[in-house]
Amino acid sequence: MEADGWQLVEDAADADVAVVNTCGFVEAAKKDSVDALLEANDLKGHGRTQAVVAVGCMAERYGKELAEALPEADGVLGFDDYTDISDRLQTILSGGGHAAHTPRDRRKLLPISPVERQAVSEEVALPGHGAPEDLPDGLAPASGPRAPLRRRLDGSPVASVKLASGCDRRCSFCAIPSFRGSFISRRPSDVLNETRWLAEQGVKEIMLVSENNTSYGKDLGDIRLLEALLPELAEVDGIERVRVSYLQPAEMRPGLIDVLTSTPKVAPYFDLSFQHSAPGVLRAMRRFGDTDRFLELLDTIRSKAPEAGVRSNFIVGFPGESEADLAELERFLNHARLDAIGVFGYSDEEGTEAATYDGKLDEEVVAERLARVSRLAEELVSQRAEERVGETVRVLVESVDDEDGVYGRAAHQAPETDGQVLLTSGEGLSAGLMVDAKVVGTEGVDLVAEPLRGSLAWSEEAGR
Repeated sequence: MEADGWQLVEDAADADVAVVNTCGFVEAAKKDSVDALLEANDLKGHGRTQAVVAVGCMAERYGKELAEALPEADGVLGFDDYTDISDRLQTILSGGGHAAHTPRDRRKLLPISPVERQAVSEEVALPGHGAPEDLPDGLAPASGPRAPLRRRLDGSPVASVKLASGCDRRCSFCAIPSFRGSFISRRPSDVLNETRWLAEQGVKEIMLVSENNTSYGKDLGDIRLLEALLPELAEVDGIERVRVSYLQPAEMRPGLIDVLTSTPKVAPYFDLSFQHSAPGVLRAMRRFGDTDRFLELLDTIRSKAPEAGVRSNFIVGFPGESEADLAELERFLNHARLDAIGVFGYSDEEGTEAATYDGKLDEEVVAERLARVSRLAEELVSQRAEERVGETVRVLVESVDDEDGVYGRAAHQAPETDGQVLLTSGEGLSAGLMVDAKVVGTEGVDLVAEPLRGSLAWSEEAGR
């Protein structure tokens, strides 16, 4: 968009067009998306803003239906529109409309690494090379001066890298495959090139994201491709930590556990999607496992890396869930020693198998179980944090403020979803520095740690 002359502004009131990124999964998130669109619509007629455009999963999932139900949105753009978003927004600003549709080529959902985008752009700029019609689908030459076709929106030392799109699993409560489609892996070269580019921008930690990272490579003919890719990413100059999010317990394999627990610079971090532990509930969810098998998996991980971080999410109040099922989940939580726990109350998701199930629990029962398990989860993660007192953790410093203090994250803490580390001293520290620190206390799920000034991490980074 910048290459086509658009300028990002800090305040939506200063924008000609307000683009709202929506969520299409879970009722509360959908409601928030609608509220955001209505809030953006309030800007029209009071200043510069002329149009409001919905993008993201809700726009993709509902398309014309959303456009008809929410006339406040001047345009609804699906994933397939992203490569032509500049033209789409110009059309909308000129009074035209555009509704989302199902993508024609789902590989267009995968980002192309900034390195390859720039290479294509420069090639197009040379006389006689790469006419627009010869470009890969979804790539158009940028107008105006040659510039990198990607810009980071903040100076954070952490960045996400998309590993794949879509999901082949058919969990009965989940609608994501219906609008994100089947699982498609990015090429390893794309992931590596993007990581190198991010390192050049000062990024120290990358987090690999997708709907299911354990499936990476299966559509490319190698289900173990992640095990081969992780060491290569860890060797990228400037990268200090590689983190993998969202792992399916049923797809965990010994080789992947070995790589995650023994590869230098790869965080021994396991974001395992358990969802429940009572076998009957899991089968109704179209998932696998049970309390004992999940605990065995955790034992295997911790036998290789005792300090490994583990987080998970759980759904309570699923149709047919009994008091015995809930007690089984509580038994698992009490023994699992998880570092971070997310708990959600079940609600019907349109178009899913679970929405047709009998045995729905009253909303009051779901709310009570949500509160009950959430209280337990809060207590347990605080206890797990206390277990880390005395440990030495390697902290990536993310913010240094004279008033608020110095904060960072250890290997067992992912951005935004997990806890953080408050460092007792900020002397000589800056964002992006990796420093070893001794845990001396806790504040709920957060750790308080004292920097070890003689640490190898400190001296190496300080000398750069």
